[in-house]
Amino acid sequence: MSRPWLDQYPSEIPAALEISRKPVQAYLTDSAKNFPNKTAIHFMGKEITYVKLHEMALKFAGYLKKIGIQKGDRVAIMLPNTPQSVIGYYGILYAGGVVVQTNPLYMEREIEYQMKDSGAKAILTLDILFPRVSKVMKETELQHIIVTAIKEYLPFPKNLIYPFMQKKQYGIVVKVEQTDQFHLFDTIMKEPPLNKEEEINVEEDLALLQYTGGTTGFPKGVMLSHENLVANAAMCDVWMYKCKKGEETVLGILPFFHVYGMTTVMILSVMQAYKMVLLPKFDAETTLKTIHKQKPTLFPGAPTIYIGLLNHPNLKKYDLSSIDSCISGSAPLPVEVQQKFEEVTGGKLVEGYGLTESSPVTHSNFLWDKERVKGSIGVPWPNTDAAIFSLETGERLPPNEIGEIAVKGPQVMKGYWNRPEDTEQTLRDGWLLTGDMGYMDEKGYFYVVDRKKDMIIAGGFNIYPREIEEVLYEHPDVQEAVAAGVPDPYRGETVKAYIVLKEGASVTEEDLNEFVRKHLAAYKVPRIYEFRKELPKTAVGKILRRTLVEEERKKFDDEQKLNE
Repeated sequence: MSRPWLDQYPSEIPAALEISRKPVQAYLTDSAKNFPNKTAIHFMGKEITYVKLHEMALKFAGYLKKIGIQKGDRVAIMLPNTPQSVIGYYGILYAGGVVVQTNPLYMEREIEYQMKDSGAKAILTLDILFPRVSKVMKETELQHIIVTAIKEYLPFPKNLIYPFMQKKQYGIVVKVEQTDQFHLFDTIMKEPPLNKEEEINVEEDLALLQYTGGTTGFPKGVMLSHENLVANAAMCDVWMYKCKKGEETVLGILPFFHVYGMTTVMILSVMQAYKMVLLPKFDAETTLKTIHKQKPTLFPGAPTIYIGLLNHPNLKKYDLSSIDSCISGSAPLPVEVQQKFEEVTGGKLVEGYGLTESSPVTHSNFLWDKERVKGSIGVPWPNTDAAIFSLETGERLPPNEIGEIAVKGPQVMKGYWNRPEDTEQTLRDGWLLTGDMGYMDEKGYFYVVDRKKDMIIAGGFNIYPREIEEVLYEHPDVQEAVAAGVPDPYRGETVKAYIVLKEGASVTEEDLNEFVRKHLAAYKVPRIYEFRKELPKTAVGKILRRTLVEEERKKFDDEQKLNE
């Protein structure tokens, strides 16, 4: 079987890796032993060493056992990037549990769906999110809510000031009392650590349920084993072969509730004893100040993050020269953004590719020693095979012919949680069918030309049209609705909703916007509404979303040509 991309590999990157048989959490144990006083986490001025992080993760694990969490039980984390999110993640794994990452922007219906589907028995979340989570508790299998607060890991005097800032921003102060159901994170940190770790089968035992989805249904739980996650982090490590163990500093803006941030920032950093500089959300000014002060060398990100920094009016005030390498994911990286960011930082920024089902990275351009290939997602990573298959015949296609991209490797998921039919459709003979259309050139570089699925990627977030449409159809004045991703120069895509109102209705864009915001996270809410008398359909009445998208792309392309 031909793998022309192997001829492109620099000598420093092996074609095949020997993947460790250790579970994910074992690397925290190793780093705590070998780099005990090395800073593991920097968070808004507060620093935590590896030995301390290890101790706190074991305390969290011990408490989970105390409240009845058994091996294989699912435990959710609904947090931004904070020390607690890392402590909780590794604590769950030490206890033998399975992490269920949950977006802190989720509203009640989204939380309820994910908790029901995963069967999570406990959840770790923020105090300000407690009212939202507690409302769905009775409808799910949740038995325990563990509550923490940002202020708990802030240095003095920020820890005193933060509650006042929080009240000003959110208008609420939430106080939770310790009960048999509700637990306080700072109290847990006073408990004894786990005294015996669970035995883990790295190939079979799940470490993570990461939710993803498509237009044909609600989000699905992707089952990722310890082997999947360790393999992908190890691949990332050898790809960045100039990085030195125990010496790099990684900027952690990518959210850990997204598998890209989880693997390339958190798991890789712990594996290699890097220092993580965590930011709970992206703010361009704060990010520039953080880079200037903390001097990160690695900066995994998404195009919207790089664009936001480059367009900031105070960009020239800050020194970004510490940044050595960045792999961009989640959405296509514009060439002009890549070039400008490299000019500003002096580092390397390359585009990668992957999906939740592959832990997530499968392809990337080379960071060093090789010329960049314009428009390409790069070549497969070590231990990863990739091919283009015909949609018509299912046969493997030769170079430069367009078909569906498929990948195979140790980072590919076990399947979808409780969805054997979906698993069977996506995993075939060991190949993961990505749903993306593309081709491979003669040298083994891959290119994405379109998505087979209608998933929207806006600002790096995966958005599934059906979720939005379900909410729109609940409005009493909406007759028909379809959501689609339309071109956006900043976010890559933005959500647009096409609406046909019931006869006699007079709903405004503002009315619909207010209605949708009550049910969906802000990033899923349509930015544009268009009211139509009818929508394009097939002969059997199916709405032609693709026709609407093509109209928008043509309009966008025409506007771009006029502006040139």
